[in-house]
Amino acid sequence: MGLLDGKRLLVTGVLTDASIAFNVAKLAQEEGAQVVLTGFGRLSLVERIAKRLPEPPPVIELDVQNTDHLDTLADRVGAHLDGLDGVVHSIGFAPQSCLGGNFLNTSWEDVATAVHVSTFSFKSLAVACLPLMKDGGAIVGLDFDATKAWPVYDWMGVAKAGLESCSRYLARDLGKHGIRVNLVAAGPLRTMAAKSIPGFKEFEDSWPDRAPLGWDLADTAPAAKACVALLSDWFPATTGEIVHVDGGVHAMGA
Repeated sequence: MGLLDGKRLLVTGVLTDASIAFNVAKLAQEEGAQVVLTGFGRLSLVERIAKRLPEPPPVIELDVQNTDHLDTLADRVGAHLDGLDGVVHSIGFAPQSCLGGNFLNTSWEDVATAVHVSTFSFKSLAVACLPLMKDGGAIVGLDFDATKAWPVYDWMGVAKAGLESCSRYLARDLGKHGIRVNLVAAGPLRTMAAKSIPGFKEFEDSWPDRAPLGWDLADTAPAAKACVALLSDWFPATTGEIVHVDGGVHAMGA
């Protein structure tokens, strides 16, 4: 039996096979789970990437800023699965003006977009999936340590701080439904999201040297394994937690 044998999962945010979400979906299938993916924008691209998984899963459209998409999500997922045991939130976006050292000059309109997509969507996705999680389960989000002000990360860092707070409130309110809510704070990885951050090389240059365990900027497997573990039954009494998968940098001094 696999770690997720019989589990039914919804995984968002699979953009390329280099993404953490792709590796979560792959590992989850290898561990016995049924998976449905969501895509935003070019669904054909997500469907092409989905074919690289061990068992190509269904792909449904989800724009977390679209109320109709959220209101119909349970029905559309329900066409493929008779319920959900786990949800992976791997969704984040900030306009370019929110990143790269422009913190003092970013407009509220752009900040609002970043917070809506990267923070509020965690709650939106959880509520949309709640009707399918009648037997409880786990919701896991992807984070980047928001306890510090990082170079170039700017308003995305603020959005991630909101995500961390949001996860705690969701853990509080969903506990009565038997649903655990946790985050995995991964170190910097060369994903599509990272490529959109101006000055990302600052992380690339310093992180591997600062990590006690070392850090491979191209290896999404450690973060994916942490997500799968939290989706499994091996953390039955853990909620509102942030699991750092960053080689240990979060625990080190400057």
